[in-house]
Amino acid sequence: FNDEEWTGQPLVDIRNKVQKGYEKKRTKLLLLLILFHHLYTNVIRQCKCLWVGLHGNVGWCDYTATAEFLSKVAIPNSTCVLFSVYADIHSEAVQAALAKHKEEKMALPMPTKRRSTYVQSPVVTRTPPDSSSGSEDETSVRRQSSVVPPPPTVNPNLQSPDSWINSTVQGSSTSSSASSTLSHGEARPQPQSQPKPQPQPQYNHCVFELLLPLTTFIDLIGVPVNSRVSTKIQQLLNTLKRPKRPPLSEFFTDDAEEIVEVPQPDPNIPKPEGRQIIPVKGEPLGVVSNWPPALQAALARWGATQGKSPALTALDITGKPFCTLTYGKLWSRSVKLAYTLLNKLGTKNEQILKPGDKVALVYPNSDPGMFWVAFYGCLLAEVIPVPIEVPLSRKDVGISQVGFLLGSCGVGLALTSEICLKGLPKTPTGEILQFKGWPRLKWVVTDSKYLTKPSKDWQPHIPTANTDPAYIEYKASKDGTVVGVAVSKVAMLTHCQALTQACNYCEGETLVNVLDFKKDIGLWHGVLTAVMNRIHTISVPYAVMKACPLSWVQRVHNHKARIALVKCRDLHWAMMAHREQRDTSLASLRMLIVADGANPWSVSSCDAFLNVFQSHGLKPEVICPCATSPEAMTVAIRRPGVPGTPLPARAILSMGGLSHGVIRVNTEDKNSALTVQDVGHVMPGALMCIVKPDGPPQLCKTDEIGEIIINSRAGGNMYYGLPGVTKNTFEVIPVNANGVPIGEIPFVRSGLLGFVGPGSLIFVVGKIEGLLMVSGRRHNADDLVATALAVEPVKTVYRGRIAVFSITVFYDERVVIVAEQRPDASEEDSFQWMSRVLQAIDSIHQVGLYCLALVPANTLPKTPLGGIHISDTKQFFLDGNLHPCNILMCPHTCVTNLPKPRQKQPGPASVMVGNLVAGKRIAQAAGRDLGMIEDQDLVRKHQYLTEALQWRAQTDADHVLFVLLNAKGVPVSTATCVQLHKRAEKIAAALTEKGSINTGENVVLLYPPGIDLIAAFYGCLYAGCVPVNVRPPHPQNLAATLPTVRMIIDVSVSACILTTQNLMRTLRSKEAAASVNIKTWPTIIDTDDLPRRRPPQIYKPPTAEMIAYLDFSVSTTGMLTGVKVSHAAVSALCRSIKLQCELYSSRQIAICLDPYCGLGFVLWCLASVYSGHQSVLIPPFELESCLSLWLSTLSQYRIRDTFCSYSVMELCTKGLGTQTELLKARGVSLSCVRSCVVIAEERPRLSLSYSFSKLFKDIGLSSRAVSTAFGSRVNLAICLQGTTGPDPCTVYVDMKSLRHDRVRVVERGAPQSLPLMESGKILPGVRVIIVNPETRGPLGDSHLGEIWVNSPHNASGYYTIYGEESLQANHFNTKLSFGDPQTLWARTGYLGFVKRTELLEANGDRHDALFVVGSLDETLELRGLRYHPIDIETSVSRAHRSIAESAVFTWTNLLVVVSELCGSEQDALDLVPLITNVVLEEHHLIVGVVVIVDPGVIPINSRGEKQRMHLRDSFLADQLDPIYVAYNM
Repeated sequence: FNDEEWTGQPLVDIRNKVQKGYEKKRTKLLLLLILFHHLYTNVIRQCKCLWVGLHGNVGWCDYTATAEFLSKVAIPNSTCVLFSVYADIHSEAVQAALAKHKEEKMALPMPTKRRSTYVQSPVVTRTPPDSSSGSEDETSVRRQSSVVPPPPTVNPNLQSPDSWINSTVQGSSTSSSASSTLSHGEARPQPQSQPKPQPQPQYNHCVFELLLPLTTFIDLIGVPVNSRVSTKIQQLLNTLKRPKRPPLSEFFTDDAEEIVEVPQPDPNIPKPEGRQIIPVKGEPLGVVSNWPPALQAALARWGATQGKSPALTALDITGKPFCTLTYGKLWSRSVKLAYTLLNKLGTKNEQILKPGDKVALVYPNSDPGMFWVAFYGCLLAEVIPVPIEVPLSRKDVGISQVGFLLGSCGVGLALTSEICLKGLPKTPTGEILQFKGWPRLKWVVTDSKYLTKPSKDWQPHIPTANTDPAYIEYKASKDGTVVGVAVSKVAMLTHCQALTQACNYCEGETLVNVLDFKKDIGLWHGVLTAVMNRIHTISVPYAVMKACPLSWVQRVHNHKARIALVKCRDLHWAMMAHREQRDTSLASLRMLIVADGANPWSVSSCDAFLNVFQSHGLKPEVICPCATSPEAMTVAIRRPGVPGTPLPARAILSMGGLSHGVIRVNTEDKNSALTVQDVGHVMPGALMCIVKPDGPPQLCKTDEIGEIIINSRAGGNMYYGLPGVTKNTFEVIPVNANGVPIGEIPFVRSGLLGFVGPGSLIFVVGKIEGLLMVSGRRHNADDLVATALAVEPVKTVYRGRIAVFSITVFYDERVVIVAEQRPDASEEDSFQWMSRVLQAIDSIHQVGLYCLALVPANTLPKTPLGGIHISDTKQFFLDGNLHPCNILMCPHTCVTNLPKPRQKQPGPASVMVGNLVAGKRIAQAAGRDLGMIEDQDLVRKHQYLTEALQWRAQTDADHVLFVLLNAKGVPVSTATCVQLHKRAEKIAAALTEKGSINTGENVVLLYPPGIDLIAAFYGCLYAGCVPVNVRPPHPQNLAATLPTVRMIIDVSVSACILTTQNLMRTLRSKEAAASVNIKTWPTIIDTDDLPRRRPPQIYKPPTAEMIAYLDFSVSTTGMLTGVKVSHAAVSALCRSIKLQCELYSSRQIAICLDPYCGLGFVLWCLASVYSGHQSVLIPPFELESCLSLWLSTLSQYRIRDTFCSYSVMELCTKGLGTQTELLKARGVSLSCVRSCVVIAEERPRLSLSYSFSKLFKDIGLSSRAVSTAFGSRVNLAICLQGTTGPDPCTVYVDMKSLRHDRVRVVERGAPQSLPLMESGKILPGVRVIIVNPETRGPLGDSHLGEIWVNSPHNASGYYTIYGEESLQANHFNTKLSFGDPQTLWARTGYLGFVKRTELLEANGDRHDALFVVGSLDETLELRGLRYHPIDIETSVSRAHRSIAESAVFTWTNLLVVVSELCGSEQDALDLVPLITNVVLEEHHLIVGVVVIVDPGVIPINSRGEKQRMHLRDSFLADQLDPIYVAYNM
């Protein structure tokens, strides 16, 4: 056959399959091809369908009977499976849709899994390395194949690395690692001869990276050009290049207030055009003279007159009949039970049950006989039965909701069988378990041997049916809640009469029931109407169906049954198994009632079943689909047809029209068509309307889909015990277009969506509960399931188990599909299936999927009859308890309502107009004045720290300045003024003699935290050298830490290293030689045992502007920066700290900080010598062996002021938070602590500070004690909470405004609010101003901008080998572009704002507080807005209990989230949707890549700050060994 013969619709590409080695099956496949061709030409082409005229008049055309044709085509057995429940026109549509996508070659990057996390995956199917996209087309990426060619080599002539880097840097908003050492300057070209550094393993506590030369940067970023990660990201970017969803005009607009607006409706959407529908009336309910006055009366009649007639036959587990209940036995046992319930349960004097009480019926599906007796016994006793499922364990799905139903019905008694009672879960003492949420129940066994025969004069009271409740049927709703629908006695009787009339039931017929007999059709036909008409029911339990799917067909054959009650599932199973038995006949059937005939896919099931079994005597007219709901009971049923009459027509509707609630004939794209069959006519005696499903119950138009509502005596009466909900469902008065009620009779909502076709036939297209409202369009969950199942499910999906639901994320519903994966499915098959489902649903339903997850087989929560419990599945998904083995998120495709990206206003004029002309206060603040406070002579006398130390050694020689503690809290070393002076002299002498050091040369100090470091520092100053303090390498991790030491030594061009004996040995060891060249170290001097010598003279600098020391530090963006600190700055800083903290000789402070840079070094080494106070030094590493060291020291020494880092605070919070009682018992008290200051160069960590205060409140810590300091590279200490002045304040700012660089203070608890804590009080002598970093103009106090600082202790500039003055001027001596052009400012590189508070300063002025928001280098520019990583990370960490830590960065405008998993690896994939949801919900951003890693992978520096850029480089170089990487589409 040529392709032309298929009219452009290739259903099965046979040739491909033949070429791929399907030679053996060639004949069968060709046969199949012929069959499909016939099907297409003879059936599908001739399908004529529903048409709707312009004025809404609905017409109908003939439909060619499929069955007639199919019965003439001989179909080999092997192809029967193709006519399974879903292989119909729908499959064809799916194939065509996928073929269309295949032409576009849209492939998706496959997620990366670590080997250990593969679930049920054979070794061969592990993910191969991915190939790069082979095509030049931007959107093309090939379908993954199992054999992947190696990545193509890059031709060096095509693109230079420089151009590639430039494009990368522009594309990435966080590529600040390219901005050279000078954290705000432009990248400088460097000599190209520098050696390439080898990538180093990470060291978790401090990972440094020097990105000085640009070549280094090229090497680092150049790694991923051919790496797996960047290839996948490129694939992902290719799939995102062209947005598939609406253009920007339809996006939410983002106005000045950041309110998300709903898009305007599209004027082209189809609207209903018909006239208003007229209520449809069923035929009158005929009055038959011998109809009983009540259902119990019918049982009494048959029990007396037809006692031997069989009522019920039950099957055993093998499918063989094991017991038959006659009408006589049913009557006598029911009477016995009624008597026992009313008279024999309590002691002689009391009656436990009274007529009108509710009792639970707990019987398994395998025991219909006991249930029948119990149900009729309750009716005869006039107690109200509430049938429920048998509880199997405390963790049953929805068990607490069943408890709610029992409680609201006031059930105190449960009837069950002896066998069932034995099987109920018990406590160790043998009592029945108290199930979660259940009332206390008394259990009564109803086996015959326990029943009492009534006395001869006792007869059950059988009144005429009235409106009292007869029974309560449970119903689980969409959200999982269980309610009870009360059915009155008269409704029960009328319903039986209506069913008898509609189905034309006759006395003595045989009925086979496969459905649940406790509720719905199984109860109404198989238990109630059956008894009314003396029908013999054969009950086939679900367990038998699982073992032998053909058992119900065999029962029909054996018993010559006239009626069968089935679901599509049973038709499907019977078809699959029918080859096993050829001699079955279904000729006796006059009605095959299909309970879920209202489902969209029921058409194909019925057609396929008819096709297979027509040869077994099944007549086309016996198939009777029906529509039911627990509230309205039977809504409509197709009446059994007369042989030879034409079959009812089908409607072929446009999916697009349906999604807008309108009936349209599908004319354009046959792929997006829905074929639905009718469910017959309205029930006798009923009245039906179609009303709009939402809002007031307004009547629909004739071509409009709406909810079916019914008025009938045969329907539910109320939700028992829930009057509010009852009114909205059971007492609906329809209104016309003007809102006027059309009458006074109440209708009941059925929960079914449909329309009335020609000849008053009812068509159902879905259920309200399965309705997914996405972007204003309706989609039916069942339709989506059908489409997903039509995509080659055999390889991937386990038993067709698929759940579809929607979740609300970012102001809209998002569609989620969860399916169970076959145990033998390979990773690649699964991923292929997911991506094909994505494409099929997009093509056919025009809706984007948000998430597709595959879980291991048999892990989804089940309903009692084995279906998927949707509401629990949804809850598991939202709670992160689904544990998928494969997941695909597609937020880029389906989130179309994001605000428009912000367009920034260019030029400084807008800044001026916006902030200053409007009369806003300029955002600036200052500490108190330094000059007027202290005696100027003293200041001049101690202009240099060396002079201060000498003066103290002379005037107060034995005053102890430093005390160093070990892990046991014992002082291991102390230093008085004179001891420190003499040790410094020895070191100065050694430098001049041993090291031959000249004045002004740099000397590296390599010491662990202690007093040796302090002595070496002053020794350098005495000798006229410039000390460079460096963190020593970690002996257990030299490979990661030693290169940083080497780097600083090389960059600072140091002439000598001062260190201890131990460290000197380390520097010269073999291990060190593996990482660096140890032969080129400068002179190393060990200062442990120096001879007692004095230098010839103590050096005094000629001017205070000379450099005192160099301060090297690595920023969070991985930049190594060294700053020069002058003698004048040192003195000014020490003086400022002394004033702020009121430090004097008599004071004692405790320091638990790393003393290597910034304010930590100043407090450890400098402040005590200047102010004379005693410093108790606690090295932070000692806390690893004794967590309580710092806190017990504070208590023991009665310390009033202490300084620590966030790392120390976090250690104490996590490690000691649960041990406060133990600390209290050991006498630890923190009531003495007046201020505990955290030293940091970041936004204050409010939650950590709050947790610390709250936890240690029990041992006396004041809630006002904890505060924070703030410093930066250009100024080591800008803010520091002192002993005087107002407490630090906290404000709540609006996060949406902050993204626009605006500051709007809101109330605590406001949505989208961010709490920020003041960063300490501004130090004396310091002025700060908030400046626009682009225009360099001052900002008003309602704006976020860069913090600029002016102070006598600003650093003098960056220390660089080349000393480029222009870059120094840019950061250290900058002027405002307008306002105050004279003052010289230093740029901190941090964003913040100033707010005037209600608190008062000491001088009575209102206090201006400085709030630091984050580092400018670290901000993410996404969609024109400024995001701070910490805010996104805080949201992510809250998303799931298993997220330990997280970090975010961007790569080519994709947001990448890395999360550390602290739970089991099966939780890894649960995190992907939760992370995506929370970032979208709270930050309006779509996550591009989610990376799940082990704990400790995110690098943290010594200050406890995340090294995000280092993490980014490791990720792109494929060095993280992630557990899972998800690429969101």
